[in-house]
Amino acid sequence: MYKIGVVGPNSSVERIINLGKEYESIMEFKAYPYEDFRETEKIVLEFNKNVDVWFFSGQISYMVAKNTVGIGENLLYIHHTESGIYKSLLHMGYFQKEFLSKVSIDEITTTHLEQALKQIDITPKEMYIKNFNVNSSTEELIAFHLDLWKAGKTEGAITCFEAVYLNLKEAGVPTYRISTTDMEIRQSLRILAEKSRTFYFRDTQIGVQIIEIEHFEKIFEKAKSSYHLQFLEIKLKETLLRFCEQLEGSLVEKGNGRYFIFSTRGTIESKIKDLKDTVFLLSNESNTTVTVGIGYGQTLHSAEINAQRAIQLSKEKSEKGIVIVQEDGTMIESAGEEEELRFSYRIDDKDFMEKLKKAKISVKNYNKLYALVNRLKLNDFTIKDLTTHLYWDESNARRIVVSLCEVDLAEIIGEESYSSRGRPSKIYRLK
Repeated sequence: MYKIGVVGPNSSVERIINLGKEYESIMEFKAYPYEDFRETEKIVLEFNKNVDVWFFSGQISYMVAKNTVGIGENLLYIHHTESGIYKSLLHMGYFQKEFLSKVSIDEITTTHLEQALKQIDITPKEMYIKNFNVNSSTEELIAFHLDLWKAGKTEGAITCFEAVYLNLKEAGVPTYRISTTDMEIRQSLRILAEKSRTFYFRDTQIGVQIIEIEHFEKIFEKAKSSYHLQFLEIKLKETLLRFCEQLEGSLVEKGNGRYFIFSTRGTIESKIKDLKDTVFLLSNESNTTVTVGIGYGQTLHSAEINAQRAIQLSKEKSEKGIVIVQEDGTMIESAGEEEELRFSYRIDDKDFMEKLKKAKISVKNYNKLYALVNRLKLNDFTIKDLTTHLYWDESNARRIVVSLCEVDLAEIIGEESYSSRGRPSKIYRLK
């Protein structure tokens, strides 16, 4: 059963969970209400490990979460339609006996409101609109409506936010809230249920782990006797079998310190910490480096090919870590670590590919750089940033960035210097 974290104002969260009761057989809903949408960042950071999917009552909290944890298929929000706008307009017309006369409205996009009014063929008399985004504040929106009302320019307000609605009502402003309708919630819940089924099939994908004891031939050469080597192999195999038992998987020994473990994607992802512990034990027992590559696929063949790609990438890294290659082309370096990095070895933009080809830069390296900039939320970066986080050597990092500048995919925006000696470091930005 998938755990769904429902994020939004308290009244919206309660409605969503109540309407979601019909899906209780496949989804478990957990309430994470907020008073201010900016609390979303703290919520997803603190509870991200407790849920499988985040479900947001509106687009603004979704955008905050996306900026916090990155774009992911486990983020979903309720798409607002014209229904919510019409509902608030009906309330306003009924209680004030006037329709869109002297009113202030906050909306995420003016186009949404314009389309709604165009469909009912109504031109408002006096309407003040405030667009908001993730950088807006509740206080700012309250001030917008309140100042207009106190100046006598409006006779009422329409808002998307519960906190703004409650504050304006308390101040005596006739206020009406644009909120999701039951129909919109039910439609989004159906999409969420379908997504959960997709996650189920994804979790049942085949997963192949390749675990390799590096420099095994040297261990063979240094072995005091064949018995000593066999005892070591038995010890390594015992450690792997204990881990394999946790995965309910199958262990295959390929020889020369290379082992394959076959299991499912869902089980492997849930046991990443145990895999890290196992790698630590294997490394201590063999007194050498252990590399791990994991591949997922719809078939055993595709999963194994992805695992081979993953272990090759792991060997290329100066800082060893678990590398995963998914069936959609996504690569994950340092899986399970704080510095985990997700990127793709695919790009489907022909013009972009031509620029990378001209710069002699691989898709993998560009996407890796782009993923780092996004993960660390860097507006700009230096060569040192790349050598520190991507473990590229300085000359290679400089070559890549200079080449990107030459094909107009990056630009120099400044310089920095921490001492009077030596050349200052250039500051770059991806375009």
